[in-house]
Amino acid sequence: MSRYSCIFLVLASIGTSHWASAQEPQVIDRVAAVVGSNIILESEIEMQYAQHLAQGNKANEDIKCYILQQQLTQKLLAQQAAIDSIEVSESEVDDNINARLRYMSSQAGGQERLEQFLNRSLLQYKEEMRPSVYEQLKANKMQQNIVSGIDVTPLEVRRYFESLGTDSLPYFNTEVEVGELVVFPQLTREEKQQFRDRAEELRQQVVDGSDFATIARLYSQDKGSAPYGGDLGFHTRDMMVKEYSAVSFRMKPGEVSPVFESEHGFHFLEVLERRGEEVHTRHILIQIKPTPASLQRAEAHIDSIYEKVVNDKLDFYSAATEYSDNKETKYNGGMLLNLENQQSRTTLIPADKLDANIFTAIDTLQPGEYSRPAQFTDRTTGKTGYRFTYLKSRTPPHQANLDMDFAKIKEAALQDKINRELSKWFESRRETTFININEAYHDCDDLKIWLKDSEAAVAKL
Repeated sequence: MSRYSCIFLVLASIGTSHWASAQEPQVIDRVAAVVGSNIILESEIEMQYAQHLAQGNKANEDIKCYILQQQLTQKLLAQQAAIDSIEVSESEVDDNINARLRYMSSQAGGQERLEQFLNRSLLQYKEEMRPSVYEQLKANKMQQNIVSGIDVTPLEVRRYFESLGTDSLPYFNTEVEVGELVVFPQLTREEKQQFRDRAEELRQQVVDGSDFATIARLYSQDKGSAPYGGDLGFHTRDMMVKEYSAVSFRMKPGEVSPVFESEHGFHFLEVLERRGEEVHTRHILIQIKPTPASLQRAEAHIDSIYEKVVNDKLDFYSAATEYSDNKETKYNGGMLLNLENQQSRTTLIPADKLDANIFTAIDTLQPGEYSRPAQFTDRTTGKTGYRFTYLKSRTPPHQANLDMDFAKIKEAALQDKINRELSKWFESRRETTFININEAYHDCDDLKIWLKDSEAAVAKL
């Protein structure tokens, strides 16, 4: 066994009698690999594998090979990031960890079930994750620096396309360009009062001594933060809606705010900690639900907009920009973007990736036609409103070609160029960096190229 193969850790809390009866030290962690002066422990791989399982994935020991390969890549990038003085803030780490834990909790069926699965509290797990997440974010920034100036010319796109060969060209299913105009009910002050009263009632319970976190878990309607006692972590002014930031940044740690309104509903918050231009808060939210009268007003409003659009008194793009309540689409003329390809901001969406209700609405439409306004519930926010959809284009299934698919082919050509640039960067770093991988991973296909470097490094010793 090499000098890098195992680490033996002796716990100070072991009693004298127990230690005397032990035949040999207990191995409680092992080195999986060494990259330069950095060590990758088995426990790091096991923690990431636990995250993989907690996200609803099936058990597969081969994933550990992939995790180690990612760790090796991360170590090389992080080492260069340190040399280049690339920094990551504490708030960036907090936000990333909180987002991961929210997702893991939703997949596991709640915070308690996730803690049972992980066999530790989320606070403990959060602190265990922090060093790895910090390094990962640093590595990501380094990788972005390496490829930031890369682009492709039309000639490079054509050459890439021609290099694929006819048999390798992808086949695209039906794609559509779809717009939507959304109207949510607007409630009067009197209609909102019942929701403000509920928030005031919960705030009074906290002021009277009830535990804030318990009240948040039981009654807050913010599904993302309620399982964490309403905790939103650290945030800067621009990370929250303006009403929330305005309240949180004028308060002192330990203070509970008055009830205030934002686009999400009625809140009150507590400031837990201040750190420079960041504040750590938790909150309780009561959402505003539409009343029958407000729904009737919204329906009448969207019907009038629809009539203007279909009678050519107002074009769809102008109508969506002026009247739509969906902030994700209104400034794009109401057009939906392909969420699986956000970097290109393409409006071409595979028909089988559309929301089921939108697909149903446009299924019988011809390009240039509109569906009738209909009530719907937003799957992300849970808000109920009305919308009508616009089918701009429908592209039939076809094999890739430059005329119809230039944007997609350009993206693929760019990614190919980026991958080649990264490969050259890693190859040069592996040649000059000591790398040693534990024998337990020598059968991993994901690590073949790294094993060559590892063998070469050991031979130099």
